Amino acid sequence: MAAHQPICVVDAFTDRPFAGNPAAVCVLDAFWDDERLAAVAREMNLSETAYVVSRPDGDHDLRWFTPGTEVDLCGHATLATAHVLGLPEVRFHTRSGVLIARLGDRGWIDLDFPALAAVPAPDVDAAALTAALGAPPLAVWRSRFDLLIELADAATVRSLAPRIDGLLAFGARGYIVTAPGDRDGVDMVSRFFAPAVGVPEDPVTGSAHCVLAPFWSARLGRTELVGEQTSARGGIVRMRVDS
Repeated sequence: MAAHQPICVVDAFTDRPFAGNPAAVCVLDAFWDDERLAAVAREMNLSETAYVVSRPDGDHDLRWFTPGTEVDLCGHATLATAHVLGLPEVRFHTRSGVLIARLGDRGWIDLDFPALAAVPAPDVDAAALTAALGAPPLAVWRSRFDLLIELADAATVRSLAPRIDGLLAFGARGYIVTAPGDRDGVDMVSRFFAPAVGVPEDPVTGSAHCVLAPFWSARLGRTELVGEQTSARGGIVRMRVDS
C-alpha cells in the first residue's frame, strides 16, 4: 500500500453538498488484497467504497465494498467513480458484467445498468414483515438481490421506522420500499434498507432503481421516470427503460 493513497468522497444523485449518497472512490494502479480493501471500506464507514483500476485496453475494473462485505452491484458508487475519472465514456468491468457511464447533456452522467425483474414472493410471511417494517405491505416481490415492498402511500414510506434487526430474518440483501410519488415531477418514492451487508439505510440506491424502473414503467406505461429516494439526505434518480 502506498504511504499516501488519495480517496475522494463524492455525493451522488444530488446537485448540492451534504445530500444524496456519499461514496468513497479510490483510484489504484492494482487492487490491494481483499483484506485491505475491506478494512479501508470499514474505515470509511460509508455505504460503499469503490476501487477502480485501469486496464491496458482503456476500460476499467471496478469493485464495491460496504463496511460489511463486497457487493455485486452498486449504482451510486459507480456514478461517483465516473465523476472522479472525468472521462466522456467509461466501461467498467464488474461482478455484474460490463457497466457503461457516459457524460450526457447538462453535465449529467448516464449509467447503462441492467433492468432487474421482480416476481411475486408469496413465501414471505406478511405478518412478520409488517412487524419488522412497522407498516403493512400491499404486496411483496423478489428481485435478484432484494425484496421489493409496496406500501400504501408516499407518506408511509417517508415516515417508516423499521426494526433493522427484524429485517435480517428474511434473508435478502436489502429491502426496497416504494409507493407512488406525491409531488409534481416524481413518479415514485422509495427507501432502501440493507442491514445484511452493513448498511442499515442507504441514502440513495442506484441498484434499487434497476428494480424500480421496470416495475413502475410497466405500471405507469412510460419508459422515462423520475424517482425520489426519501431518506434523510434524499436524492433524485432519473431513469429510462430501454427495450
